[in-house]
Amino acid sequence: MTNVTPMMKQYLNIKSQHQDALLFFRLGDFYELFYDDAVTASRVLEITLTKRDAKKENPIPMAGVPYHSADGYIETLIQNGFKVAICEQMEDPRQVKGMVKREVVRVVTPGTLMEKGGIDESQNNYIVSFIHEDGYALSYCDVSTGELKVTHFEDESTLINEVSTIQPNEIVVNQPLTDHLKCQFSMITETVTVRENISNTTYNVNTITHANMAQAVQILLDYIFDTQKRDLSHIEEATTYQAIDYMKMDFYAKRNLELTESIRLKSKKGTLLWLMDKTKTPMGARRLKQWIDRPLIQQSEIEQRHDAVDQFLTHFIERDTLRSYLTEVYDIERLVGRVSFGNVNAKDLVQLKYSIAQIPNIKTLLQTIDSEAIAHFNALEPLDDLLATLQESLVDEPPLSVKEGGLFKEGYNAQLDEYLDASRNGKTWLAELQAKERQRTGIKSLKISFNKVFGYYIEITRANLAQFNPSEFGYERKQTLSNSERFITDELKEKEAIILGAQEKSVELEYALFTELRSYVKTFTERLQHQAKMISELDCLQSFAEIAQAYNYVRPTFSKDRTLNLKESRHPVVERVMDYNDYVPNDCYLDESEFIYLITGPNMSGKSTYMRQVAIISIMAQMGAFVPCQSATLPIFDQIFTRIGAADDLVSGKSTFMVEMLEAQNALKHATAHSLIIFDEIGRGTSTYDGLALAQAMIEYVAETSKAKTLFSTHYHELTELENALSSLKNVHVAANEYKGELIFLHKVKPGAVEHSYGIQVAKLAELPEAVISRAQVILDAFEADSATQSNEQSVNPKHLEVQESTATYANSTHEKTSNVEQATFDLFESEPTESEIELEIKRLNLSQMTPIEALVKLSEFQNKL
Repeated sequence: MTNVTPMMKQYLNIKSQHQDALLFFRLGDFYELFYDDAVTASRVLEITLTKRDAKKENPIPMAGVPYHSADGYIETLIQNGFKVAICEQMEDPRQVKGMVKREVVRVVTPGTLMEKGGIDESQNNYIVSFIHEDGYALSYCDVSTGELKVTHFEDESTLINEVSTIQPNEIVVNQPLTDHLKCQFSMITETVTVRENISNTTYNVNTITHANMAQAVQILLDYIFDTQKRDLSHIEEATTYQAIDYMKMDFYAKRNLELTESIRLKSKKGTLLWLMDKTKTPMGARRLKQWIDRPLIQQSEIEQRHDAVDQFLTHFIERDTLRSYLTEVYDIERLVGRVSFGNVNAKDLVQLKYSIAQIPNIKTLLQTIDSEAIAHFNALEPLDDLLATLQESLVDEPPLSVKEGGLFKEGYNAQLDEYLDASRNGKTWLAELQAKERQRTGIKSLKISFNKVFGYYIEITRANLAQFNPSEFGYERKQTLSNSERFITDELKEKEAIILGAQEKSVELEYALFTELRSYVKTFTERLQHQAKMISELDCLQSFAEIAQAYNYVRPTFSKDRTLNLKESRHPVVERVMDYNDYVPNDCYLDESEFIYLITGPNMSGKSTYMRQVAIISIMAQMGAFVPCQSATLPIFDQIFTRIGAADDLVSGKSTFMVEMLEAQNALKHATAHSLIIFDEIGRGTSTYDGLALAQAMIEYVAETSKAKTLFSTHYHELTELENALSSLKNVHVAANEYKGELIFLHKVKPGAVEHSYGIQVAKLAELPEAVISRAQVILDAFEADSATQSNEQSVNPKHLEVQESTATYANSTHEKTSNVEQATFDLFESEPTESEIELEIKRLNLSQMTPIEALVKLSEFQNKL
């Protein structure tokens, strides 16, 4: 590029190394952006877009933000999926002739954000890497807490499940994503970085014996260290795990069950996480979400949590005290991360002091409970040496900046005390000098002031200068202003040197002492992370006890014969949203011989709620929590599959019915006898006969293959005949009554199939126009009459219903209807219709002379004759 200034040449050179990031180029007190970066930033940040070299032929677009308030702007850009490369001046411009050296000191990305205000304290900020070679190796890290994990699996479906469970804000891969994976991950994060060239830097992955897992960790850490360009010693050694160690739920199951995000509002409120979060620390809140996303499948581990909850439930006074202690605990995990990262301030260390001060209290309290169930928390370690240092060093209310002094207590450092004393005495001396000079000159408004350019000076207003002779008092003119004159004296110069020297030295010493203190705190990184982990688990367990007591939950037990027996079970979220006393509890019993519930009932009666509550109770139980039942015996489920609701996948170009079939395929293909399947209204997205055939085929497939516990709701009443053909299937229905033309939902699950659909009554509740309701009733009556006629003529065995037979039946019935209509039309013109005996009897009845009982008896006679 011709005619480029040296500064812009420097900018372009640095920008060429960071093409995928917006470059914040430091110029004095601003970060400036140029060219396309400026255009993008001005749009996203809503800041002014200006031009550099505006008078030239091709001015350069330019935008900037003040460096001292840049964090907020950077966070906004990160939240919008951008990366930001921060380019600093590496030399003092006042001491350099020519171009100041500049270089990128950090690249901020969505997955590496560390700033306190930029990340949700109740959520982990994960970054994921994976490679596809001999299966999949996946690693993920939260840079803010130091958590680092790695796993290996064989199939792409597990990859998609893991990424949707982790919910990373950034993905790093060694080769471009396939179109299919792009579609799958586009709803999770927009930031995907391809790093084909990995540095030669080696990281501590010696404990990982699997080569691909080690490579996945290497790619991830290489990217993190390359972008952050600083010490990250708080990142833990990689922990290996297996996806099969936890209950498996895909993205659709978690969405449909609304575990951590509501379907309608995409918020926490109204979710299982919202209900269960009675934690008192940010660490506990994050751990709770992890436990919801990954319920356990090892019975011993689950029951260990149940035992602890039992203890906290019994010792409710101690639990209340524990909650008060936890309230004083700040986010130790992220405070430790900030110490390692180097952006911790004195206020952060004071929070760390308050936090570790609670550890002895918590440990003593737990020892008073004296239970084996919580004995492992005895590993809590009072960090007396670190606590003593923090208590002795920092003031309780330090300033935010660590470079302006005022951080340390008096008595912490003798040299600092001397500087501070000199500074304080100097200011006292200045006050005394001002009083003396006012008396000596007779000018009552004379004052001694200070600024960074001129230092200390004596200021006299212009109104007092007419009768004032500066040389008479030894005043030397320093500066002339429109309304005043500024002077200096030899005595003031001498004292200024002492005062400013003391202030400057004290600030420099305080910063040096702070970095020394920060380095000391860093030596406790591993011990602090261990304490944080235990406190987060403790917080979750007390939260489980808190909701168990508040909402009347019970401890579940686990069956060896895969029996599921829930007595008076409730949906935990729904009952909290509505009045507890209005919620209708229900039972559910499934075992090895009868493991399918076919659920019928009108819309809005509660079928979906009933099915969801069985799944959510299972998840809560395997998390280690108590459950909303009178009693609960459960199998340990390895997987939960759901097909609930209707939704298009517009990004992938899939219709509602295709999404429905894909979710069903996933369940039918991967479910085992230890799985739970929830199918809500399968087959409704296509024609009646197609949907009926598919629904029946799926039920038969589950009954004959996986034998998974299955809750299958439907409006296809034809399927209820399957109870006669499948011993593993039981009909149940959600009861409703019709009273004076109004539909009353009882929300009670009862044995047997429902007799009516009540669709028109539900439409009536929705206040559809009366003309529509009336017309629908007429059409329904006609359909039912026609269906009754056909059912007398032919019988379809649901056991053998297949798609081809359905199509043939549909074609034949259509032909028969046409033939019947033609015959009726022909007969109408051939002869007068003859009345039946019953029709003649009905005509002869004198209804006005009959009692209601007599009318009912007569109607019964007619019915018997027919």
